[in-house]
Amino acid sequence: MAATTEETVRSFDRLFVGGRWVAPSSDRAIEVISPATENVIAHVAEAREADVDAAVSAARTAFDEGPWPHLEPGRRAAALRRIKAEIARRIREMSRSFTLEIGAPIAVSEAFHQGALAMWEGAAQVLERYDFEEERPSDTGTARLRHEPIGVVGTITPWNAPVGNGSIKLAPALAAGCTAVLKPAPEGPSSAMLLAEAFEAADLPEGVVSVLPAGREVGEHLVRHPDVDKVAFTGSTAAGKRIMSLCGERIARVTLELGGKSAGIIADDIPADEIVPDLVMAGLGHSGQVCAALTRILVPRHRHEEFATKIAEFMSGIVVGDPTSRDTQLGPLAMERQRQRVENYVRIGIAEGASLVTGGQRPAALDRGWFFEPTLFADVNNSMRIAREEIFGPVLCLIPFDDEDHAVSIANDSPYGLSGAVYARDIGLAERIASRLRTGQMWINGWGMCVTEPFGGFKQSGLGREGGVEGMSAYLESKYIWRA
Repeated sequence: MAATTEETVRSFDRLFVGGRWVAPSSDRAIEVISPATENVIAHVAEAREADVDAAVSAARTAFDEGPWPHLEPGRRAAALRRIKAEIARRIREMSRSFTLEIGAPIAVSEAFHQGALAMWEGAAQVLERYDFEEERPSDTGTARLRHEPIGVVGTITPWNAPVGNGSIKLAPALAAGCTAVLKPAPEGPSSAMLLAEAFEAADLPEGVVSVLPAGREVGEHLVRHPDVDKVAFTGSTAAGKRIMSLCGERIARVTLELGGKSAGIIADDIPADEIVPDLVMAGLGHSGQVCAALTRILVPRHRHEEFATKIAEFMSGIVVGDPTSRDTQLGPLAMERQRQRVENYVRIGIAEGASLVTGGQRPAALDRGWFFEPTLFADVNNSMRIAREEIFGPVLCLIPFDDEDHAVSIANDSPYGLSGAVYARDIGLAERIASRLRTGQMWINGWGMCVTEPFGGFKQSGLGREGGVEGMSAYLESKYIWRA
């Protein structure tokens, strides 16, 4: 049976360039397909290279000649709060659109968009207390250090949270005084265009923001553009490497928020029943399509079977289906190719010798939509591909360890370092383990993603941080001024 009744989201036949809705340079349109029904639910104009050129030109003029970079911080903060208010007015439609376009359960959609509101408010608060100019000691004269906006920012974001991913980049960029061009993914474009509507209603100066949904080739054109001073990207590590190499050719600034294979370490002193629900959903929420998801679960070797049983029992009760239903905990994967990717990794895990405890296939009751069962592999060795590569689906790996040092070694033995968690009643033990892991955010006896404080990763999980003072600082250049 199909998961949902037929629904549609808003179509857009224009692009948002420099604060205005304009006709696209071509007649190409993105066909928006519901991952729950596989039906076409909207069409959105697709940007091409000429549209990027127009948007960058508008941003360049706005930065070089317009008022935005020179506004008093309080006035920019007020503008950020206007954007926040306009998102809040549209949050119901944004959440519904995200659910229908990408398949996130409605409760997840609402939480993601509340997070976007926090990003805009957080950036406004950082802006209001940031010291853009300070005196510096000098033995030979007088010195000042100024922090000035970098310039035009090209932002490229993925499909797994169009409004949230756009907000975590644009809020600090605009707070710093930069102008920006946002290129959201071609999946989930209606949500991104609703964000453009919020920018329009917030009455920003002309040229400050553009929103251009498009594919990879157009994104590369934005990265290569000589008038783009900085690129901020969220996506796969492979794409991040490509973007970093292109930025290196012209020494453009770059921030990268990339993949993850985060570990949740279970101490021997904590009962499984206390933590299994939180632990499992930390890896499976949004069908595992979250870069920071806890997808490696590290347990004491003698408790391996206990946790395999408890997790499988919990997974058996997870409601998979209609993402518009309040009862649904797991919606479909966002795209058919995403489900094919997950199915391929299940085959790889079995071939590598891991034990498939539960899941691993399409739900029998859902014959339409890109659904996949919550899946658990046990007896996983950290050298297996399913333990080292980002699957981006509802698949967890249970890995046994012998002692604290072994657990830390396994957790750190990864090309990634984005997030992590420790579950223990001994808080001293948990703090000690957390301090030893090479990862950007760590959680004790819980898990989340703090988007208003530094978020980013070690190693191949990225470069730089987003959120908090550190997030805005990434969009500023330092200038030292000395006088006799």
